[in-house]
Amino acid sequence: MPATQPRKLFLNLPVQDVARSKAFFTKLGFAFNPQFEDASGACMILSEEGYVMIMERQRFQGFAKRPVPDPSQTTSALYALSAGSRAEVDGLVHAALAAGGAPAAEPQDHGFMYGWSFFDPDGHHWEVFWMDPKGPPEAQ
Repeated sequence: MPATQPRKLFLNLPVQDVARSKAFFTKLGFAFNPQFEDASGACMILSEEGYVMIMERQRFQGFAKRPVPDPSQTTSALYALSAGSRAEVDGLVHAALAAGGAPAAEPQDHGFMYGWSFFDPDGHHWEVFWMDPKGPPEAQ
């Protein structure tokens, strides 16, 4: 099988209020690309390879062929973000909670991997994790 080209990821995320979501994620340190923004959507930059298109629910439903679940009542996905250190994991989750997010689970420490999670104001479940680049002890 031939090697594939690296790909960019554009995650589309339905939200109730684009301005509220943009303000929330800005407080977590994320930037937005103004070229892809209007009253019904905004493009949050995760990296050069990853983006989250936050979209007003009605606009999102126009792209979806199935009903869009209410993330405050159901979990259809877990969104995992890497961090550079345990302290960065804690800092991002603390910032999310201070900005209006809610706790999703207690921190989990597996030695070589550490994570913590929060719900954004719409109820989407975000996991923030750090992993030792050496991997688990048995891989070293």
